[in-house]
Amino acid sequence: MKAIGLMFAMMLAGAAVAQPAPEAVKSYGPDDAGRRLLVRGTTDIARFETVMDLFASRRGDTRIDYEQWGSNDLFQVTVADCRQGVEAADMVISSAVDLQFKLANDGCARAHRSAATARLPQVANWRDEVFGITRELAVIVYNRRLIDDAEVPRSRFDLIDLLRPDDSRFRGRVATYDIEASGLGYLFAFADAQQATTFGSLIEAFGRSGAVATCCSDEIIDGVADGTYLIAYNVLGSYALARAERNPDIVAVAPDDYTLVLARAALIPRLAAEPDLAGAFLDFLLSEAGRSALRSAQLIVSTEEGGPEYLRLPDTAETSFRPIALTPSLLVGLDRHKRRDFIALWRSTFPNGGGAAGVTPE
Repeated sequence: MKAIGLMFAMMLAGAAVAQPAPEAVKSYGPDDAGRRLLVRGTTDIARFETVMDLFASRRGDTRIDYEQWGSNDLFQVTVADCRQGVEAADMVISSAVDLQFKLANDGCARAHRSAATARLPQVANWRDEVFGITRELAVIVYNRRLIDDAEVPRSRFDLIDLLRPDDSRFRGRVATYDIEASGLGYLFAFADAQQATTFGSLIEAFGRSGAVATCCSDEIIDGVADGTYLIAYNVLGSYALARAERNPDIVAVAPDDYTLVLARAALIPRLAAEPDLAGAFLDFLLSEAGRSALRSAQLIVSTEEGGPEYLRLPDTAETSFRPIALTPSLLVGLDRHKRRDFIALWRSTFPNGGGAAGVTPE
């Protein structure tokens, strides 16, 4: 199984010669602290700032070094550490939960059990090795300054209808993740293919209308804000909601037909230097104080009525939400042949896909 893990990591890395490296690094707590916790994650530093500050402030003897990575690179470096038997990060947190599950399945995670982890629902705790720590929605994003309320797609059916006319003003102005660059984008797109009877029609509409596959949540939302794109599809809601707090023109729609719900997955690598400290950090993330900090960063989204007006919830919320569970079904999309065929379909739909140079997407 470990050999398969290495093969998959090499496939993700492609022919690149350069070793993967974090996009950004930031430290929290005193420089002369007696203990050091190394956390590698895909979450933007700005989104995780409050969480790190709060944990560091509660432990005067600890410095946290947080490295922000793209999901594919993070998977590759974590596999390499595991196979080479070197000290790894103390915790790895990724939105590409299928890759996290694969790491655990290949023996690269260690178990952590506590009262906090025992309270997690079964879909958010795999063998006490992979833990769902957030609650985020995959959303459609639009700019209310550029789209009338009557045009807003509330479902995938609506989006297909918008793209159907040859003279649609949405041609070339719908964006989504490039699934070859973004592990999260691949996860969402493959989940669509598994769950939606609309997927064939949607992918055909994307291809016919010149939809754009590109890099990164922030880049896509920037395009919606400046009018480059009229609609963004399957964007991680935490980034859209954080932007909407600053820009009242941005609105996120949780689709009526179904809305994917993601819990970022945390694991403690098998060779972590500070596994006990990593366990304490995990317990903090699952505590009320930690969850409050995650809510303030829009990483735990309330779907109760009376939520923020820049989040439009499904009319049938009870049946529309589809959690991405931490189960072996996540490995289906990582099968070599299925992944190859799915990416080939994607390339035929988005022949000009590609992210911004120098940017590592989730």
